[in-house]
Amino acid sequence: MIAVLDTLVAVRRTAMDLLARREHGRVELTRKLRQRGALPEMIETALDRLTEEGLLSESRYLESFVSYRARSGYGPLRIREELSQRGLQRSDVELALRECGIDWQVQLEDTWRRKFSGHLPIDARERAKQGRFLAYRGYSMEMIGRLFSGRSMDD
Repeated sequence: MIAVLDTLVAVRRTAMDLLARREHGRVELTRKLRQRGALPEMIETALDRLTEEGLLSESRYLESFVSYRARSGYGPLRIREELSQRGLQRSDVELALRECGIDWQVQLEDTWRRKFSGHLPIDARERAKQGRFLAYRGYSMEMIGRLFSGRSMDD
């Protein structure tokens, strides 16, 4: 049985249930509440109150999302794109990526080692294959080139 979200209390309760499972951004939470039949005015009121109370936080959501996706082997380009698609402000996304404390070159090397067992490409075909995989994961061609040439980011 699906709960009807026809009161402010019901909308708030549903939003809190969603937030209890994991952090959500305001846009994502709005979309989920609309899908459950809540009215836009009630959603805005409930989310404003949750934000005032500190239960809904875009910065916490960004921090959580960046950390989770980085641990899953994704790079900054992919994470930036995913967050932009979720309706977050570009400046907030950039700030979260800068302040996350992740060494992206180390993250790239770890992802590469897990996928390719630390074997550098022996020919152009293998180099292209590994490069495509890492680029798809969200690492820049500059970072990938440094990895393949054995140079650090300081070189």
